[in-house]
This record gives sequence, C-alpha cells and structure tokens, in this order.
Amino acid sequence: MKLYTRTGDEGKTSVIGGRLDKDHTRVIAYGTTDELNSFVGQAVAQLDNEIFPDIKGELVKIQHELFDCGGDLAMMKASEKHPYKTKQDMIDFLEERIDAYIQEAPKLERFILPGGSLVASTLHVCRTITRRAERYVTRLQREVDEVNPVVLKYLNRLSDYFFAIARVVNYRLNVKDVEYERSAIVFRESKERNKGDQESTHK
Repeated sequence: MKLYTRTGDEGKTSVIGGRLDKDHTRVIAYGTTDELNSFVGQAVAQLDNEIFPDIKGELVKIQHELFDCGGDLAMMKASEKHPYKTKQDMIDFLEERIDAYIQEAPKLERFILPGGSLVASTLHVCRTITRRAERYVTRLQREVDEVNPVVLKYLNRLSDYFFAIARVVNYRLNVKDVEYERSAIVFRESKERNKGDQESTHK
C-alpha cells in the first residue's frame, strides 16, 4: 500500500461517517490527542525500566486509550458497528493511580514550575497538551450533537494524572520540584491532614 493517498490535497479529510475540513473542530480535537500520544511515547522512551516499571506500563496503557479517544472523536455518529470505546473504567483507573501517587510524592503547598528532570518536563508537556485537547473537545461538544461525553472526563483526569506522576518521577530521581518563587501557600492538604480536613487538589 502507498503511504500517501492525495485525497487530502484539497483540505478535506475522512472521518468515520463522512469527510470534513481539516480545520474542523472534530479534526483538531482528535489530532490533538494524536499529538499528545506522541509525547507520551517520548516519555515512555525516557523512563528507566528499573525505576519506573509501573509508570511505563501505565503510560503504554494510556497510549492505547488515547487511540480509543481519538477514534471516538473521529466518529460522526456511534453505531452498533462502530460503538464508542472510551469507558468509565478508564477514568476509575486514573483516579486510583492519582490517589496513590499523591501519597508517594512530597506534600505540595505551592505552585511548581514545569521541570526538574527531563522526563518530568516531558510529562508536563503531556499535561498541557491534554488540557488543550480538553478545550477542543469542550468546543466540539458545543458545536455538534454527537460526541462521547466520557472522552472529556477522561482527558480531565488524565491531565491530573500527568501532574501527579511528573512529581513522583522527580521524587524517585531525587530531583526537587521547582517552586514558583512568588507563590503563596495554595495547597492546604499537608497543613490540614492532622485536623482531618483534607482539601482535594483534583479539578
């Protein structure tokens, strides 16, 4: 088979159920999940197998799930032949892992800058691209009738997951997070823990 088809030379592309302009919000939304998937692959390649076997395995799982998200977003209408693939159990897994990694990382009180180690920096890139994908999916839901609503929820949790593991990666590598120097104390969980009044940092 040929890699090129020439069918997109006029600015149109095929989706499941029709053809759209390449700058249609639906195309931008699933294209952004593809961009995100590429950076997740870069993070996987940067992670040490001995220090991060758990995180590497989870990120490969997430790469498959991002393909599912992209497929759902590229679908103009779900059907029995083409059902949605992004499910609630994927979100449940992310929430479980976020809670575990929050316990592993040092307590957080102030805003931090993206960075520290190279791989943590890549994970922060993943986090911000996830937020961009989330914004496009939000716009898509406003513009069309048919979008899998679970995709938006998944992306929202996924950005939190990337933040959590970026901090854990730095911690395991003995690299300190870089606190934003003009940040006040904004996360109260560590101070309130003994009072039994923990604030969630989840959005």
